[in-house]
Amino acid sequence: MAQLPILEFPDPRLRTRATPVDPGWLAEPATQQLLDDMFETMYEAPGIGLAASQVDVHRRFMVIDISEEKNQPLVFVNPLITGRSGEQVYQEGCLSVPGIFADVARADSITVQALDRHGAAFTLQAEGLLAVCVQHEMDHLEGKLFVDYLSPLKREMVRKKLAKQRKQTDAA
Repeated sequence: MAQLPILEFPDPRLRTRATPVDPGWLAEPATQQLLDDMFETMYEAPGIGLAASQVDVHRRFMVIDISEEKNQPLVFVNPLITGRSGEQVYQEGCLSVPGIFADVARADSITVQALDRHGAAFTLQAEGLLAVCVQHEMDHLEGKLFVDYLSPLKREMVRKKLAKQRKQTDAA
């Protein structure tokens, strides 16, 4: 397994809309290795979700594991939200926007349809943190980031803070 580089805001590649996955692609060993590498990258970051777009693979799939023990890995291929209800405000962070957290309003409960890592179709009812995480990662597949929910002023403050962090890292 290998860790993958994670694209960081404001990298324009994060704005790429991912293309659907041909289910036959899931049978390829390289695809299964990519999924394993994405889980390793997500766990090491550390995070609870990672969309393929964040590792510069612009296909519609993502990995999620919200468990404390990191033992409940979920793969969503060609995910589609078919139902939403309620609203919750959750303080979100993002591996592509390191060190930044902000309140984002999202549906409290969702129904999502997708394929698993082997191409089997499933439907999942998700609530709370899992619902937030699925919606957050699906935004990535559309080329959208959680900072897009912020005001233009806050978004510019985030951009400047990240630029400053990068400058300090590069100088070290």
